[in-house]
Parts: sequence; C-alpha cells; structure tokens
Amino acid sequence: MRVDHDCPGPITVRRPGSADRVMLITPDRVFYVGLLGAPSSRNFGAISLYVGLESPVRIRVEGGEWQTGHVAVVQPYTTHQVACDARHIAVIHVEPESVDSARLPALLQQASGLVAGDDFRARVRHVHRTLIRNGQQADAPLFDFDEQVFGQRLLPRSVDPRIARVLERIRTDPSSPASAQDCAEQVHLSFSRFLHLFKSEVGTSFRSFRTWKRARSLLHYVVDQRTTLTDVALGAGYPDSTHFSHSIRQVYGLKPKDIFAGSRKLRVISPMPMPAQYA
Repeated sequence: MRVDHDCPGPITVRRPGSADRVMLITPDRVFYVGLLGAPSSRNFGAISLYVGLESPVRIRVEGGEWQTGHVAVVQPYTTHQVACDARHIAVIHVEPESVDSARLPALLQQASGLVAGDDFRARVRHVHRTLIRNGQQADAPLFDFDEQVFGQRLLPRSVDPRIARVLERIRTDPSSPASAQDCAEQVHLSFSRFLHLFKSEVGTSFRSFRTWKRARSLLHYVVDQRTTLTDVALGAGYPDSTHFSHSIRQVYGLKPKDIFAGSRKLRVISPMPMPAQYA
C-alpha cells in the first residue's frame, strides 16, 4: 500500500460486465459489488469496508492524505472519500448497534483508513463469485452472512431493553416520523435521560442514527426502477424531495438520481422478506 499526497492517476484494469453487479441486503448487513460513483464525501452510519477486486482503492479520511491499497475500513459516522479505477468495487456495511464492538474481529476494530487484508479480500472475491453463481437462489439457509464474509459469527451487542425497543422501532420502520420525544415517552424516560442513554448504548446521537437509517432505506427502493424519486422520498419518510436529495448526498456523496441510474443492472438479493413499506 502507499500514501499519496495527491489523488493518483488512473490504473489500467479489466472492465467487468454488468452481470457482476450484485447487492445482498439484510437488516444489519450489506454486501455490494457494483459502481462506486464520484469520489465525493460520504458519511455512513455503519462500519464500512471497501475492497478493490481488480484494482486498488484510494481513500481519504476526514480531509487527510489519499492512501492507496486493496482494503480499507471506515468507522461509523466518519467523513471520507473513496475512488477506484476499476469499474466495480466491493462495499460491506455492518450496522454497529447489532454487534459487540469489543469482540469484533481485529479488522473491523482498526482506525479508519487502509488495512492489511489480503485474506479478507480473497474471501470477499469468493463470496462475490458465490452470489453471482447462485443468483436469486441465495437464501438464508445457504448464505450465513457473517460466516461467509468474516469467517465467524459477529457477536451481538447487549443493549438496555428500553433502547432496544426504540432501535427495533426505527429498524423496522425507518420512515416513521417518530421524534426523540415520542420515543422517550414510549419507554417511559424523560427526554434528556433518553437522549443520554441512547447515545451511551448506541454510540451516536438519536438524530444521527435516525438520519442514517432513513438514508439506508434507499437501498431497498433501487429494486424497482419504475418508482419516481418523489415517491421514494415520501415513502422513505422525507418531508419533500429537496430535503431527500440533500440528506442522501450528505450520506452517500451522490444525488439520488445518480444512485438509481447506477443501480439499473444491479441484482438485489434479500434473504429475508422485504419490510411492508418497501414491497
């Protein structure tokens, strides 16, 4: 790997076909191989891994120097930019509230930036080939996400039952307009106590968490290219298309229309039934 003071120039690589594009999405994990888009600033609420399958990736974390290598990790709510000269890149998301951060594999605990991950890269390439080969037949009994991607089951986080109720509410219906005050009343806590306990248990503020979950729900809508962006905005719980576009760009670094355009030939696999609001 190398560190570059300026973003390096292009590298000659093989151009894979659109049949290589696939996304496996579960409530707490995402495995994606496809187009990356422009290297604009992005900020995900998940532990994110970027893997260059045919070519190195270039990453810059919070305005630092560009680094070049094959595997990078970015911790949740960390602003970063990523570029790759290959047409396709692998991206893995792990929702942090679903795992015990103290007992994660070393790879996932490292500081944001490049990591030594040759074995992990080989595993990701194998998983990608498996998904392409199995296609829509990749169901839950066949594909255990953690075992396949990380080689072990990621242990769940122990969360205060009151906060767990709120997490499940947002997880199952990220479009809900429920405010922090609503959630505090739901679990019989004062507003200030709820906000403090939520951040202590989850590791981020209620507002940041809900913003991320709402933006993450966009991934379910790319399945149906007939849906208009206005319908997506309203269905995902945004008050209007302007707020929707701004929020999505803050998270993904891309306009919603560009995300949909880049997903036209993406095969989406969900081992679990799609939530009702996405059906």
